[in-house]
Amino acid sequence: MRSVIVIGGGISGLAAAWELRGTADVTVLEAGDRVGGKLRTGSLAGIPVDEGAESIMALRPEAVRLAQEVGLGGSLCDPAPAPVTFWTRDALRPLPPGHVMGIPADPATLSGTGLLSPEGLARLAQEEAIPASPVLTDGTDISIAGFLAPRIGQEAVDRLVEPLLGGIYAGRTDQLSLRSAMPFLAPVATSGDSLLATLRRRRDSQCAAPGSRPPSVVRGIVGGTGRLPRAVAAASGAHVRVNSTALAMERLPGNRWRVHTATDQGPATLDADAVIVSLPASAAATLLGPHSPAAQAELDGVRYAGSAVITMAFTHKQPGPPPDLNGFLVPPVDGRTIKAATVLSRKWAWQRDEAPSKVIVRASVGRVGEEHLLDLDDGHLIGLALAELTHAMGPFGDLLASKVTRWPQGLPQYEVGHADRVAAIREAVGKIPGVELCGALYEGVGVAACVATGRAAAQRLSVRLSES
Repeated sequence: MRSVIVIGGGISGLAAAWELRGTADVTVLEAGDRVGGKLRTGSLAGIPVDEGAESIMALRPEAVRLAQEVGLGGSLCDPAPAPVTFWTRDALRPLPPGHVMGIPADPATLSGTGLLSPEGLARLAQEEAIPASPVLTDGTDISIAGFLAPRIGQEAVDRLVEPLLGGIYAGRTDQLSLRSAMPFLAPVATSGDSLLATLRRRRDSQCAAPGSRPPSVVRGIVGGTGRLPRAVAAASGAHVRVNSTALAMERLPGNRWRVHTATDQGPATLDADAVIVSLPASAAATLLGPHSPAAQAELDGVRYAGSAVITMAFTHKQPGPPPDLNGFLVPPVDGRTIKAATVLSRKWAWQRDEAPSKVIVRASVGRVGEEHLLDLDDGHLIGLALAELTHAMGPFGDLLASKVTRWPQGLPQYEVGHADRVAAIREAVGKIPGVELCGALYEGVGVAACVATGRAAAQRLSVRLSES
């Protein structure tokens, strides 16, 4: 049986290990003291709380399917129904249904919501009158704002699209790539068709049957999403070594590999037939640089944004947060510190059942260019978040416990030209025998996309090993 080393024990690397089960002897090296990367479930006031991602995309099947395959199918759960809501202009304002990434297929549904000014709403409604004018040709790229602002107006971009993308990428619409971050819009940019008409067709094709509830966009896992990586690691049969940092890769005769590591027991080396690198760009560049300067140069060009999650537990106090509110997003133009908030004990029934007498709320801060927020001490961040949460939702009960989880350099930025960068990295690494890549910086930052990239890397490696 062939041997494979997976460097990086996040969900991407673990998905690769799972895909290779039974066909290779797999060792996973994780620098930290646990697997899972940004899927981490901790505890607050005796209650399990997710400190990173608290849900998985359900419109893409990969993460849900993996959870089912590793025995967590019975623990999958849907959030309480609630509209996407923005805290803007000093009010909580729900976004009517029928939008795609904040862009309403029918601008008239925004009338009376206060989400846009009368001028902004009128500008949005003019989109279908704009003459067809393709802005992309094959292979070209543009920022999301560069495409959308001339179509729907800058106000709609700032107040509807920007807060959603800030929650996903911690990025900015004037820097994020249309092709990579909103690929479903690239055909519209290439054809010059009406954006709103295209969104209506997309909406109508995805409509649920009359009387049925639309499928959930996301799903959770009872007990926390941190259960998923642990279950995948256990089910994969891989040898998982935590506190093991890969320092260098050495190519051996016969196109085999030796990985030099630093462990809590001292230096160690492992040999294998192949390696899958599932690391952030800078760490991957360090390992691959001696074998592909071209890959290193491209990886070194990837920017990252940091963020922090502030989680708080309160005594239950009436009236508390609005009963139909799972949380809210905040447009950056409103000048707030927090970019999003979630009432976990309302959104997830399992969390409410864990502590019916408590309210669990979390807020997130940090977009690209706001790294200074992560340097604030815990007390300062908690105070800022609490003040803004109270302003948005009203007073809470007594604060029982709180914690801050920082994710410095946590999210790769899919900036204009990202697809070309990824293609160049893959081309360069494709020339290195027995090495594959996976992770959040390639085909998507969500859990489902990370699972997909891990399994795809394992499949490509299997083919390469069978041909060698």
